[in-house]
Amino acid sequence: MVHMSTNAKLGVGIGLRAPHVTEVLATRPAIGWLEVHAENYMGEGAPLAALERLRADYPLSLHGVGLSLGSAEALNDRHLSRLQRLIARLEPAFVSEHLSWSIAGGTYLNHLLPLPYTEETLEVVAQHVMHTQEVLQCRLLIENPSSYLRFVHSTIPEPEFLEELVRRTGCGLLCDVNNIYVSCGNLGGDPVAYLEALPAQAVGEIHLAGHAVNDTDGRAILIDDHGAPVSDAVWALYDHALARFGPVSTLIEWDTNIPELARLCAEAHTAERFWQRAEEAGYAGVA
Repeated sequence: MVHMSTNAKLGVGIGLRAPHVTEVLATRPAIGWLEVHAENYMGEGAPLAALERLRADYPLSLHGVGLSLGSAEALNDRHLSRLQRLIARLEPAFVSEHLSWSIAGGTYLNHLLPLPYTEETLEVVAQHVMHTQEVLQCRLLIENPSSYLRFVHSTIPEPEFLEELVRRTGCGLLCDVNNIYVSCGNLGGDPVAYLEALPAQAVGEIHLAGHAVNDTDGRAILIDDHGAPVSDAVWALYDHALARFGPVSTLIEWDTNIPELARLCAEAHTAERFWQRAEEAGYAGVA
């Protein structure tokens, strides 16, 4: 298997969304790298041509949303083949997917749905990750989800589930700091303890995003909507993540209420200040 540079230090990048493509092409803003949803670029045409032009100036990352690694049924080999061709064409620095499922009986449900954390689930996900890595010929980064419920029959804490998945498959991790904050806020738990429980050397990428707060019957529910600036609490957790993992390549995601490009880049520059401070402090990550 070909191992991509999952521990490359690319600095801070942004999730490239359609409203910003033309402006990024015209202005080439001072950002470290670009990440796109892989499924948006699997066909020929203008979007893929634009991305090929941008890869001359920016490292790229492909973030998948359609593999459904947690499905009990077999993976969609046609989807895998299309993703493999896209990887060969763009040569991204990172390829990532979610710890979730979204396909049942051949029907795509358009949601990243939660999994029970059991030994049976772990075996299914591990087999799918290994098959995916074999087909794609690269190391996959698996992202921790945002959670709104806990299955009563889950027996494995999420960080331990991810650690064992890394051990069995050789995959890496995409640590979404906002998702950790959201999950711990909704289900209870210490987000710092969650970070401490992850295998530091496996973390190849960090995501940051904003979230919404909904009041439901007097209880605050955090919603991972990627529609606002990063909160102060998530910035503080990011600072701890950098101390734990070292200056890992970091991405700002903003998918709803998408702002002007300048506002998005300003958020990335805020992350850069944290990232550079971690690099200057000599944080290298710990085992």
